[in-house]
Amino acid sequence: MLPPMSVSVTWDQVRSWRLGRQFLDPRTTVTAGEVVERLCGVQAQVASAAEFAVATRTGAAGEVARDLVSGALVKTWAARGTLHLLRPDTAPDVLSLLASARTWERPSWQRAFGATPAQVAALADAVGALLADGRTLSREELATALAADPRFTALADQLRSSWGALLKTLSWQGVLRHAPPEGNRVAFTAPPWRALPDPAEAAPRVITAYLGAHGPATPEAFDAWLLRGALRKPVLRKWFADLGDRLVTVDVEGRTTHLLAEHADGLATTEPTTSVRLLGPFDQHVLGPGTADPALLAPEHRPLVSRAAGWISPVVVVDGRITGTWAIDDRTVTVTPFPGHPHPDPRALRAEIEHVARAGGHDALAAG
Repeated sequence: MLPPMSVSVTWDQVRSWRLGRQFLDPRTTVTAGEVVERLCGVQAQVASAAEFAVATRTGAAGEVARDLVSGALVKTWAARGTLHLLRPDTAPDVLSLLASARTWERPSWQRAFGATPAQVAALADAVGALLADGRTLSREELATALAADPRFTALADQLRSSWGALLKTLSWQGVLRHAPPEGNRVAFTAPPWRALPDPAEAAPRVITAYLGAHGPATPEAFDAWLLRGALRKPVLRKWFADLGDRLVTVDVEGRTTHLLAEHADGLATTEPTTSVRLLGPFDQHVLGPGTADPALLAPEHRPLVSRAAGWISPVVVVDGRITGTWAIDDRTVTVTPFPGHPHPDPRALRAEIEHVARAGGHDALAAG
């Protein structure tokens, strides 16, 4: 049973509190690892977007590439089946919850990708053997080796697919991860973790981490962020209920949500912010609550942010709310406010453009 209502706040307070928790307002001195840990991972489907998401919070470009090489960060398929940067000490928790849904056992998944649960299990064993002893194989090398096995010949095209539908199920089971970058070569290696924790042990750690950056939130919002609503609902409710008095129930202008009890006073005393931020594509500030959350993004403007093929546009965030999009073209930043929203304050926008230039490694950028 979740605790009774104990906090009532406004969405302006929530948006301001989230900006602070996500190292966006105020900005402070943090490392790439601290950013990735606080945000519960950083989407890395587009490498440059991940670099910018981290750099806009650390103020320093190039930390992601360095940390991937050193092993301080890893890249693997994680939340929503997309590539993410994770810390190696917390990645097993997220992967455990993803694997617990066992989406590859669903008939719809089997029809879409042509593999049975038995084949996925056999693939896990085969890939584990191929990547043993620290070996690294490119996507093509791995697919070729597997296709030579009669059990997997029919899966060759899926194994070579850049979408990685089969390989991401192996990532979730802790069998493989992306190797440190070498130019444009996509390669895989074994993860540094030996085994995944039990989902019941991992769930409290992942839920509290999520709420610490993207709360207050509902179990459904957590489910949508993690796996697009694919978790079993009784299990999801139990995970939240088992947190007991570590959570408080928060009323946000009529929406019932949950937050860590240790953060309740901080949220309740948060003053609404006045800030302008230019966030890059696929930023966790957007992906955490999701583009369907009207408290972050007005429904009529959602198609301008959530685009075709899963693309999430760079966004203008004014006082914690998404109010437009932006782009860089020929060293000029052009801001496009949504209909009904004014252009951001020129002085605040100029300061943010200077920050974007530093975070993106540009000499200078002009306002369009």
